[in-house]
Amino acid sequence: MEGIVPKLSQRHKQRLLNVARKCREATLKTRYLIILNLDDGISPTQTARRLKVARSTIYRVAARFCEAGEAGLVDRREENGDRKLDESVLQTLHQIVEASPQDYGWHRPPWTRELLVKTLRRQTGVAIHVSTMSKALAMIGARRGQPKPVVHCRWSTRAKNKRLRELEQLEQTLPADEVLVSEDEIDIHLNPKIGSDWMVRGQQKPVVTPGQNAKRYLAGAQDARTGELIWVEGERKNSLLFILLLWELVCRYPRAPVIHVILDNYCIHKTQQVAISLASEQGRRLRLHFLPPYCPDHNRIERTWRDLHANVTRNHTCADMKRLMRNIRHYLKQHNKSTQLTQTAA
Repeated sequence: MEGIVPKLSQRHKQRLLNVARKCREATLKTRYLIILNLDDGISPTQTARRLKVARSTIYRVAARFCEAGEAGLVDRREENGDRKLDESVLQTLHQIVEASPQDYGWHRPPWTRELLVKTLRRQTGVAIHVSTMSKALAMIGARRGQPKPVVHCRWSTRAKNKRLRELEQLEQTLPADEVLVSEDEIDIHLNPKIGSDWMVRGQQKPVVTPGQNAKRYLAGAQDARTGELIWVEGERKNSLLFILLLWELVCRYPRAPVIHVILDNYCIHKTQQVAISLASEQGRRLRLHFLPPYCPDHNRIERTWRDLHANVTRNHTCADMKRLMRNIRHYLKQHNKSTQLTQTAA
């Protein structure tokens, strides 16, 4: 558009185009594209629609370009002085977010942006606005998430790592005719687990709960080689449920001379009933390998149980336990089918 920006030479225009293509800063790239569009004869209104900016922005950028040339397109905020969010400040913010507010003398357990602003000012002397804190959190890759409850292992780090290395060595050197599985139990509640979900603005999705809860329990074992899940169901989580799973393993792997079972230290795994079962003729084929206390992340089946909750029990709408268990069985059967297909393709 003649009169808004001066007509560019072909060489100058090509240079601006090359800079715009290589520019990684979105706002600066938009300013270059505004000038290029105006030079092509596109009206301010059409340029604003094309680049999804206000018409006032078009005129302001054009005026700055007429006044200072290409230098007028650069963000003038760089004249404000040194950036507050330098590498040192961001590193300090990273350390603050990793810790708890109570580590810095605050009574509130979770962080808020306002509290982070105050703490950052205490630690560095740098004062920023709450909106700038949002940008700073994005710069360090911080996110809002749900913390994971953990219990510290009672064992020393040396003893814990030794046991984990032994279990890893067991899997790596497992004879071809032996079997290794990861075992654990899972609670199924009729009252649904509540989790995050997408919803439109102004809406909070309701999750109807039956009110009176009911429970079922699964004991499962996941094959380390194939990923196949073997499970049994029960109305109580006790040693009999665990023993039922052990016999299911014995029947499922009739030719395996040894079935290695990696499991946690839950009390139902160490009762006299279990000891008597393991002492029987078929029970001698089973070898129990206990993880260090409170180390669920090292039990492979835990991931499968998390996926089960995410895909079936979280925010579910089942009115009765019969339907919920039917959905769970369907999901686990599909899980085994997918692992079989993966093994076949490999």
